[in-house]
Amino acid sequence: MTYVITSPCIDVQDQACVEVCPVDCIHFDEGEDRMLYISPDECIDCGACEPACPVSAIFAEDDVPGEESAFTQVNSLWFEDKAAARAKVEELKPA
Repeated sequence: MTYVITSPCIDVQDQACVEVCPVDCIHFDEGEDRMLYISPDECIDCGACEPACPVSAIFAEDDVPGEESAFTQVNSLWFEDKAAARAKVEELKPA
């Protein structure tokens, strides 16, 4: 299991989660991404990020609400194909 960042992060990018992550598994490209992404390969499932998020955008993978389930794949996709992940974010929540 890993943690997943969902739609409330879009266009917010508070980064409080980045500050508390002990393994630096939360990433984004400033000026290119509308949200942050958690690496499923780097996340150690500590949960420190979840309470740090001011917009409640972070969930344990098994607890992602149904309407946010697409973001599980989006988080993983960003680490394989950033352009495809960005396109999916645009599709799910247009600017």
